[in-house]
Amino acid sequence: MASERLVTWGLPVENAALIIAELTANAALHGRVPGRNVRLTLKVAGGTLRIEVRDACTDRLPAVRRRPEEEGPGESGHGLLLVEELADRWGVTPGLVGKTVWAELTPKSQ
Repeated sequence: MASERLVTWGLPVENAALIIAELTANAALHGRVPGRNVRLTLKVAGGTLRIEVRDACTDRLPAVRRRPEEEGPGESGHGLLLVEELADRWGVTPGLVGKTVWAELTPKSQ
């Protein structure tokens, strides 16, 4: 549905769809609190797409995990590296209940 919305807005989908998939998967896997939902919000202002994913978990803030080269790549734990590479900016906004992980794509990076 998110990709369809981006197409409707006339925005490129590929990078945004990867970021949306990663942030929502992280929220579902690491930020889920029973009885609470995850919320995806898409906004466009001045050509910049802002992707926000809110969850109810406050005790774990996401961080990019970098592994030493000698360990080699693992099967998971690299999603935020992808977000960091594809987005122009990204971050976390803690809330009273939960947090919002956001990423922005400007027209040149979309």
